[in-house]
Amino acid sequence: MLDSVQMFLQSSLPVIRVGVADILDIAILSLAIHRLLWILRKTSSGRVLRGILILMFSMWVSSAMHLTATSFLLNKLVEWGFLVLVILFQPEIRRFLERMGSSSLGQVFAASRTSPMDLESAIDQTVEAYTDMSRDKVGALMVFERQNLLDDVIKTGTALDCAVSSELLKNLFWNKAPLHDGAVIVRNGRIVGAGCMLPLSGNVNLSRDLGMRHRAGIGMSEHSDAVVVIVSEETGSISAAVGGMLKRHLAPETLKRLLHNELMSDAQEEKKPSQITLFNQLFGWGRKEGDQQ
Repeated sequence: MLDSVQMFLQSSLPVIRVGVADILDIAILSLAIHRLLWILRKTSSGRVLRGILILMFSMWVSSAMHLTATSFLLNKLVEWGFLVLVILFQPEIRRFLERMGSSSLGQVFAASRTSPMDLESAIDQTVEAYTDMSRDKVGALMVFERQNLLDDVIKTGTALDCAVSSELLKNLFWNKAPLHDGAVIVRNGRIVGAGCMLPLSGNVNLSRDLGMRHRAGIGMSEHSDAVVVIVSEETGSISAAVGGMLKRHLAPETLKRLLHNELMSDAQEEKKPSQITLFNQLFGWGRKEGDQQ
């Protein structure tokens, strides 16, 4: 009986031969696609890619339903699509090529990981420094990077690579220091830039008593998912900007709790094992119940 079934399958189905070269080819393409989707998820360009997929799906539907006018319009859009994609993804393409030229292949395709211990120490040192600067009315502006990469912002200042410490922050923001007017960028619990220029908020409804430091902090939180913490040079009050919203007059304990809630949850999320498919990674689906959003 088994022999008959085997002979039937061999005669009815084509024989698929998979060699070492085929396996290597699939592995390289899978790794490249996975890394590309990971990069897009770390930037706002991921939303653009979702729009492109919706456009492709619309083309398929219009073609299947024989919608002549709609298909003609969508085809014209696709004809110019390649040039538009190069323009839209120019920062990501340039960053990827720069990393390929300055590092090994393994580093290019490796995803960075946030150490909870480094992040915990960075939060404690930041709160300690902000407590002292608030008392002394020393202006300060710090940006904690999360999912959206801030490489373009870092290039506007001085690149650094050092641990976050209270004394270092107070020296950077001392009013006679050359980098005190810009922002300090923190990535994965380490300072990666100082004296950086941030985009100003375009919100015309902001209070008039907010200075340029607060407007820059709000603008940075509007353009990315970063957490921005500010010390007012005039009043010494501590503020935090998240998602375009400014929380003012924070006590040091409140600042520490806010940073823990906003940053440590992301670090814990990265430590969880993931079995999400590439398609689910792109659209953010596949989280288990109980995971923080």
